[in-house]
Amino acid sequence: MQIDLRTVAINPLRQTYDHIARRIGPDKAASRYQEGTLDLQATHNFHYRPTWDPDHEIFDASRSAIRMADWYAFKDPRQFYYGAYTLARAKQQDTAEANFDFVENRGLAATLPEDLRATVLAVLLPLRHVAWGGNMNGAFIAAYGYGTALTQPSLYHAMDQLGIAQYLTRVGLLLGDDPSVLDDAKTRWMEDGVWQGLRRYVEDTFVLKDPFELFVAQMVALDGLLYPLVYETIVDDVLSANGGTAVAMLTQFMTEWFAETRKWVDATVKAAAAESPENKALLEKWIGHWRDRAAAALMPVAQIALGSQADAVTSELVSQFNTRLAKAGVSL
Repeated sequence: MQIDLRTVAINPLRQTYDHIARRIGPDKAASRYQEGTLDLQATHNFHYRPTWDPDHEIFDASRSAIRMADWYAFKDPRQFYYGAYTLARAKQQDTAEANFDFVENRGLAATLPEDLRATVLAVLLPLRHVAWGGNMNGAFIAAYGYGTALTQPSLYHAMDQLGIAQYLTRVGLLLGDDPSVLDDAKTRWMEDGVWQGLRRYVEDTFVLKDPFELFVAQMVALDGLLYPLVYETIVDDVLSANGGTAVAMLTQFMTEWFAETRKWVDATVKAAAAESPENKALLEKWIGHWRDRAAAALMPVAQIALGSQADAVTSELVSQFNTRLAKAGVSL
């Protein structure tokens, strides 16, 4: 008896969900990112307006002065939906854990010069509170922003900031003599004049009502200057050149995270600015305002590690920031 095996192609009756097909066409297979993002925002049949804000619906695009014909014009170049996001972060978590184990098991923290260790604790530990503020702000955008293409990555951003705060806590516990270094860092954050400009910046963002202006203040301006200054310049360049390579290993996640997240931030700014001249003008106003405030707030922090070079370094980073935003369609 002879048996012939044949391959039979079974064509699916439909490639994706109807609301996705209306956007990309019925004959095109959708990516998981598209199915986990497009048109997921609730738009109809709300029960009642919020009693704490009766001028708006629960999900209301008019909460922001930015106007979009389609709030799904925003695209995340990382293609992050929940599955892709958690897989990416899990890999980075494994790398971070390996770095912490390497530094701890080989006693590299003990080899750091004492003045360098003091500088690391003075610069990095109060930033736990800045990262916590970033967590709060990302959660606000996720709650009051409009369109899953904006709110979904904002929530991921919020959780990333929480993770960064935890990594900074571990750095402090690893390099410090005892847990009291965390209390000392909180005292500096609350009372030391060096940190009061940045503390005021963070606390002022807590009362912003426009979710897109908050996106500008947190994701664009503050993150856009803080991470290049602290992690790329102070840690990776200055401290590493003076025996602080172990610190660079412990903060590797922050450096890689900013390089990745910046792609989403720039794409979001570019889409909003390209929508209309009004959007572009408003973004230029907001970004210019919060950029200047962030640069002024970070200057005293930069002086802790950079001394007299802080002004020149900060000016150069602001120039790089302006060039970066110009590529996104915003002139500063």
